[in-house]
Amino acid sequence: MASGDRLAWVFFSVAAVGLLMGDSVRTNSGAAPEDVCIVAPPTPYNPASGVAMHAPRVVPTDARCPVCGMYPARAKGWAAQVVFDNGDTQFFDSPLSLYQYLQDVGRFTPGRRAQDITASYVTAVDADTWIAAGAASYVYGSSALGPMRSGNLPAFSQRQAAQQFASTRGGVVVSAENITPELLQNLSTTPRHRH
Repeated sequence: MASGDRLAWVFFSVAAVGLLMGDSVRTNSGAAPEDVCIVAPPTPYNPASGVAMHAPRVVPTDARCPVCGMYPARAKGWAAQVVFDNGDTQFFDSPLSLYQYLQDVGRFTPGRRAQDITASYVTAVDADTWIAAGAASYVYGSSALGPMRSGNLPAFSQRQAAQQFASTRGGVVVSAENITPELLQNLSTTPRHRH
């Protein structure tokens, strides 16, 4: 068999398999799915780690953000996390994703509720360390691009550092209690999933 004949045979075989499998990728209504979502599970607590159950942890390289699917370990300077009452941890690529998650926990982590979260942390730009998300000062509307290459909420441990950042990069300083769904929507470029 000539190489051209082999190539034609391969294409024919792939097309036939595609036709046979076509119905298996359809929903019950007969329509093809709009998108495919992989829900990022929380990382289970490991008592042998030596880390207190509700303390912040190092972001594992394989952890995925449940909001956008990115790997938070690739942008540690922006990372955030929540710790559930059983010690399981969900990691995020940025404070923006953290606050989007907190708006509807069950949507992003089926079976979990906001009431089950005992701690949330963000990486402080000015200190390069984990701080409580509720104690951070954030800069909204700056020129700083987050891991998704769009607007975000850089977090700071000191309000003065956030104000200095805003004076050079633009934006306004906001506290956690001023982060509203409208503010998040203005920053969001993440398409809505129907989990």
